[in-house]
Amino acid sequence: MASSTLICDTPQWKDLKAHVEDIKKTHLRDLMSDSDRCKSFITEFDGIILDYSRQRVIPPTLDKLFQLAEAARLKEKIDSMYNGEKINSTENRSVLHVALRAARDKVIQSDGKNVVPDVWHVLDQIKEFSERIRSGSWVGATGKALKDVVAVGIGGSFLGPLFVHTALQTDPEAAECAKGRQLRFLANVDPIDVARSIAGLNPETTLVVVVSKTFTTAETMLNARTLREWISGALGHQAVAKHMVAVSTNLTLVEKFGIDPANAFAFWDWVGGRYSVCSAVGVLPLSLQYGFPIVQKFLNGAESIDDHFHSTPFEKNIPVLLGLLSVWNVSFLGYPARAILPYSQALEKFAPHIQQVSMESNGKGVSIDGIPLTFETGEIDFGEPGTNGQHSFYQLIHQGRIIPCDFIGVMRSQQPIYLKGEVVSNHDELMSNFFAQPDALAYGKAAEQLFNEKVPNHLIPHKTFLGNRPSLSLLLPTLNAYNIGQVCANIYQKNIYKYF
Repeated sequence: MASSTLICDTPQWKDLKAHVEDIKKTHLRDLMSDSDRCKSFITEFDGIILDYSRQRVIPPTLDKLFQLAEAARLKEKIDSMYNGEKINSTENRSVLHVALRAARDKVIQSDGKNVVPDVWHVLDQIKEFSERIRSGSWVGATGKALKDVVAVGIGGSFLGPLFVHTALQTDPEAAECAKGRQLRFLANVDPIDVARSIAGLNPETTLVVVVSKTFTTAETMLNARTLREWISGALGHQAVAKHMVAVSTNLTLVEKFGIDPANAFAFWDWVGGRYSVCSAVGVLPLSLQYGFPIVQKFLNGAESIDDHFHSTPFEKNIPVLLGLLSVWNVSFLGYPARAILPYSQALEKFAPHIQQVSMESNGKGVSIDGIPLTFETGEIDFGEPGTNGQHSFYQLIHQGRIIPCDFIGVMRSQQPIYLKGEVVSNHDELMSNFFAQPDALAYGKAAEQLFNEKVPNHLIPHKTFLGNRPSLSLLLPTLNAYNIGQVCANIYQKNIYKYF
């Protein structure tokens, strides 16, 4: 396809546009009665189950979406990413977040150089440094062990690490490794955020990690100077070198700030900020809190999905399926939003992280060649953990605007509770809602059903649900560091609009 041609000008796009009229004639309650269709719309990989049978698609829809992906040369462009080609054409950079969690013996090149050894050099540095901090062999200016960490960053240097930290806090293995330690994040220049991030902390036992590639990000550096003053005011200016480290590549400004350049951990131009949690941006603070072995499991989970994304045919490729279904819902069915509904409180920061990953990646007004687009390219992402969301905005989802929903569930809770005398456990109650809500959205509830249930006539219009509202369900075996890595990589690789 010529670079000046938009994907919407192709026969495959126009074929899908025409196909929308066929889908408008269907209802999900009828589509769900086709057991063969439902079975074919479930795929599994490495313990993750994706069920997209409640999407407004039929087998020909999927065939047409795969043909669209072929017209967009999606497979070729995925290969180009893994080969280190500069697919970020606006900045003339490779896009190699996959190298951040690649096995030590893999070869992933950028500008003719295998970058995996560079990645592992930094990972080894982080492992050694975090072990020194956690063991107490590195102490602060007054000889006390550093038990608390404040990570200063913004955007991608904040949202990804915060999501992973929040998800790991209640994992039993990770929680055991984090005993006696605290990890906090400071992103907003609002002094309230500063006050909250240091409330109850002692400068003598606190390490500050400043995350800024250039060491010039205005908000981050203001907050870094604020915490430098907090430390030096209590312990003297010389204490900064023992209580502050950096994730940066600008060693000159790091040293000028007062941080020993030997305590600066690198990352690279080919790491997009919103994908940087697997770099030193996330690995350093998370290793300080949980230990490097836990973070290694997180990286291994992400690598599992990377390999799946790169090598699996599109028909069974979970990130590709998620991406194509988003294209279908946004650009063809015209649904402007998506609800992200994790049925696990541990995933409470999942929606804010996806908001940046998805909306900053895909909220484009022009093609990769700078041509204005004539179709919608991104969705408005929002969400809340179930069952909280059910008592917040599900009314609109069931009876108001049509908003496709992504349900994320976990088979085994991180923290199971079994109360004597209760019919079901707390987690079973949660998962009952997880399974019931997609069905309620798909099937709806007709006036006749409500009449048969003896609902008063004047209430029937208020309790009628039309149904035919699309959703998908992603089910994880549990929520440990490995699974959290899988979740991250799935959402990173799913963002394939840019290849169109």
